[in-house]
Amino acid sequence: MTVCANSNHQWHSTTLSLFPKCKTLRDVQQIHAHLTKTGLINNQSLTTKLILKFCASPHAPVVRFARYLFFRKTLFDPFIWNAIIKTFSHGHDPLEAMLIFSLMLENGVLVDKYSFSLLLKACSRMALVKEGMQLHGLIEKFDFGYSDDELFLNNCLICLYLRCGCHGLARRVFDRMHNRDSVSFNLMIDGYVKSGTIDSARELFVQMPVEIKNSISWNSMIRGYMKYEEEEEAWELFNKMPERDLVSWNLMLDGYIKRGRIETAQALFNEMPQRDVVSWASMIDGYGKLGWTNIARSLFDKMPDRDIVSCNTMMAAYLQNGNFTEALKLFHDVQTETNLSPDEATLSIALSSIAQLGLIDEGVAIHNHIVEKRFSLDGNLGVALIDMYSKCGDIVKGIKIFENIKHKRRRRSNNVDHWNAMINGLAIHGYGKSAFELFMEMMRKQSIIRPDDITYIGVINACGHSGLIKEGLMCFEIMRRVHRLEPKLQHYGCVIDVLGRAGHIEEATKLIREMPIKPNEVVWRTLLSACNNYESFKIGEPIAKHLIELDSSKSSGYVILSNIYACFGLWDDVRKVREMMKQNDIKKLPGSSWIELDGQVHQFFAGDKSSS
Repeated sequence: MTVCANSNHQWHSTTLSLFPKCKTLRDVQQIHAHLTKTGLINNQSLTTKLILKFCASPHAPVVRFARYLFFRKTLFDPFIWNAIIKTFSHGHDPLEAMLIFSLMLENGVLVDKYSFSLLLKACSRMALVKEGMQLHGLIEKFDFGYSDDELFLNNCLICLYLRCGCHGLARRVFDRMHNRDSVSFNLMIDGYVKSGTIDSARELFVQMPVEIKNSISWNSMIRGYMKYEEEEEAWELFNKMPERDLVSWNLMLDGYIKRGRIETAQALFNEMPQRDVVSWASMIDGYGKLGWTNIARSLFDKMPDRDIVSCNTMMAAYLQNGNFTEALKLFHDVQTETNLSPDEATLSIALSSIAQLGLIDEGVAIHNHIVEKRFSLDGNLGVALIDMYSKCGDIVKGIKIFENIKHKRRRRSNNVDHWNAMINGLAIHGYGKSAFELFMEMMRKQSIIRPDDITYIGVINACGHSGLIKEGLMCFEIMRRVHRLEPKLQHYGCVIDVLGRAGHIEEATKLIREMPIKPNEVVWRTLLSACNNYESFKIGEPIAKHLIELDSSKSSGYVILSNIYACFGLWDDVRKVREMMKQNDIKKLPGSSWIELDGQVHQFFAGDKSSS
C-alpha cells in the first residue's frame, strides 16, 4: 500500500529510525524498497534528512545510497552539496569531489569556505598542485582568502602546498596572512622539518608568539633535531619545555634508539613519569635491532598492556635475528592466548618466518586466514605470500598469486615489491629465463611499474644462475644507462658472479679492479669460487690468502685454497692449510638440507647416515 508522505508523519520517523541498523547493501536495498513503495522517496524534506544522515555513515553501501538520493533531484542547499563532496574528498575517490564542485558551480549553488576546504583536502590527498592552485585563484576571486576571519581556509592552503612539496608557495600564503594561529605556525614548522630545512623551522619557532606555542610546536622541533642528528639541541629544547607530554618523551626515546644509543634510551625510559605501548615498543625495537632479543623479550613480558603493534615489534625482532621459530610461536600465542587480531604486519612477519623454516602447511593455513578475512594483497602481505610459496617450493602457487595481483592492478600503478618477490622466486627455482622475461615485461610497462635497485639484484642473480651471461650484463647496462641507477656493491657482486660462473675470470677480476666501490669479502669469495671451479691457480691463490688475512676465523678461504692446491696436486700446501685450520680451531660447517614431512621439518647434513 502506498502512503502519501505528507499525510502520515509516522512513516518519517519509522524510516529515520532504521538508519542506525543500516550497514550492508541488503539493508540499503530494503530501505530503498520501503521509500519507493510508500512514495516517501519523493518527499524532499525526508530525503534531505536521509542524505545528511547517510553521508556520515562509515559503511560504503550507505554512503553510495546517499549519493543516489542526492543525484535524483537538483538541490540548492550548499550544506547538502558540501556533505556529498565530503564523502568523496575524505573517501576513496577524492578526484570525484572536483567533479561535484564543478556541478555545484554550474547549478548556481552558493559555494562557501567549507566547500573550498573540502576541495583543498582532496587536492592534498592526491598531491594535485595544479588543481590546488586553480582553487587558490578562485578563493582570491571570491575574496575568501585574506580577510581576518578566513584563517581556517588559509591554513588549508598552507597544508595543500606543503603536501605537494611547494614550500615556497606555502610560505607566501603564510607571510600574507593578517592573522596566524598555532595551526599556521605548526604547519609551516612541520613542513620545514619534513623537508629537511631545519634552520627555517628553527627561525619560525623562535618567531612564534609564546602564548600560542603548544606541545605540537615543541615536539615538531624535537622531532626535527633528532631526525637530523642534532641531539644536543633536541635535549636542550626538551629540558626547556614548559610542559612535556608523552609524545615528547617518546620522540626523545625514539631518537636515541635510532642513533644506536640504547643505554641513554634505557635511562630515559626509566625516568618517564608514564609510558604507553609506543614507549615499550620503541625499547623492544631498539634492543631487537642490536640483536639483544632476550632483553627485548623481557621488556615485552613486563608490558602492562599490549597491542598488536607491540606484538609485531617483538616478532620482527625475532625475525631479523634469525629466531624464526620463536617469531612463529609468538604469532600462535597472539592467535590463541590474547584477544588481539593479527593485522597485515603480523601475518607478513609470520609468513616470512615460515618461508625461512620451510613450513608450507603453516603458510597455507595463514593464506586461508587471509582469504577468509579478506585482507588486501596489494601491499607487503602479497609480497610475503609470494615469497613464502617460492621459498617453500611451490613456485606455481607463487606465480598464481602474483598474476592475480597483477591482473587486479593492470590499469593502476603496480607495487614493485611484488615483481621483485616474483623475480627472486623464479631465480631460487632456477627459472632464470622466466625471471628475465618478467623483467622485460616491467620495461614495457614503465608507465605503471619501474624497476628499482632490488629488481636488478634479483634479475642479474637469476641470469647468473641460469648461464644467461649476455642477458645479465645487459640488465646491468640498462640499470646504469637507462634508469640512471648507481650500482651498489651487491650489483657488482652479482655481475662478478655472472662472469665467474661462465668462466670469464679475467673479466671478473678486471671489473673488481675498476669498480668505484671497495670490494668486501663476499665479492672476493665469489671470484675465488669461480677460480676454484675453473682451476685458475694464478688468480685464486692470492685471493684466498687475502681472504684469510681479512678474517682468519672463517673456514671458506681455507677450504677453497685447499681445494685449489688439491686440483694442482700440491699436497704439501694442502697439508699446510689444514694444519693452519687446526691451529686456529677452524671447522668447516657441513652442508645441510631439510624437508617437511607430516608438519615436522627434518634436517639432513652431508655425510649424516642417522636417517638412512
